[in-house]
Amino acid sequence: MRCQTCGDATSPEHHECQRCYTPLGQPAVTPGLPTYRVRGIGLAANVAVGATAVLYLVVALYPLIGMVMARRAMANDDPDLLVSALIISAVVALIMTVAQLTAAVLVIIWTWRARKNTDAFPGAEPAFGPGWAIAGWLVPFANFVVPARVVAGVARDSLWRRATPPLVAVWWCSWLVFSIGERLATRADDRAYEKLAETPFDDAGYQAYVDHYQDALLRNTVPALGCVIAAVTLILLIQRISAAQEARIAHATPQWPTAPIWPAQVWPAAQPASGVQSAPGAQSASGVPGVQPAAAAQPLSEVPGAAPAS
Repeated sequence: MRCQTCGDATSPEHHECQRCYTPLGQPAVTPGLPTYRVRGIGLAANVAVGATAVLYLVVALYPLIGMVMARRAMANDDPDLLVSALIISAVVALIMTVAQLTAAVLVIIWTWRARKNTDAFPGAEPAFGPGWAIAGWLVPFANFVVPARVVAGVARDSLWRRATPPLVAVWWCSWLVFSIGERLATRADDRAYEKLAETPFDDAGYQAYVDHYQDALLRNTVPALGCVIAAVTLILLIQRISAAQEARIAHATPQWPTAPIWPAQVWPAAQPASGVQSAPGAQSASGVPGVQPAAAAQPLSEVPGAAPAS
C-alpha cells in the first residue's frame, strides 16, 4: 500500500506515512474541505517584500547623501541644501512605508490562505486557528510571538516536518531585530534632529548636520542587516510552502476523463451511377450502413429478387 500524498510505500506497523505523516488510508486532501491557491498571492507578497527591503536600504543609506549635501551646503553657505536633503529623505521614507504596508497586507493574506489549507491536510497538527494568521499581527504583545508560531505550524504541515524548519527561526529573529531596531533608530534620529539649528550661520552649525548624518548611518546598520535577512528568509519560506501546498492540492485534484473522440465518417470515393443503388441493410467497407463504394456497387439486374428492367 502506498501513501496517497507522497507515494511512498507504507507499512501496517505504523499508523501514518513515515515521510509525510499522512494517516494510512487517508487522501492527500480531505474531500469537502475548501483549499485556496497560494502561488499567485505568494509571488505578489515576495515582490512586495523584496521591494520593501530595497527601499529600506535606500532609507538606511540615505545619510551618506545627506552628509554630501551638508558638506556642500557648508562650502557654499547654502542652508537650502539642508532643506532639500530633508525633503528627499521624507519622500523616500514615505515610499518605503507604502511598500511596507502593501507587503504586510499581502503576507497576511498569504498566511491566512496557507494556514486554512492545512485544515484540509490529513495528519496536520496546527496549533492556532486561521483567524490568528490575521489577529496575530494586530494584537499588541501577541504580535511578538503568534505570527512566528502560525508560520512555523504551516511550514511543518506543508513541508512534511515534525520539527520547525530553522529558516522560520532565522526569519523571525531577524524580523524582530529590524522592527525594534528601526523604531529605536527613528526615534533617536528625531530627537537628534530637533537639537540642530534650523538655519546654521557658521561652519560649526553645518558640521553639526554632517555629524548627525554620520550618527544616523551607524544607527541604521543593525536594522538594515536585519531587514535584508528577514526579507530573504521570508521569500524563501513563502516560495517553498506555496510550492509544496500547490503540489499537494494538485495531486489530490481528480483528473476527469476527456470527451470521447468519435470516428470520422468516411465517405465513398465516388457516388453510384444513376439507376444503381446499394442493397437494403448493406454495409460498406468503410463501416457506414447503406453506403457502398462505387467499385462495389451492383447493377439492379444482379440483385436477387429484382425485376428486370423494361
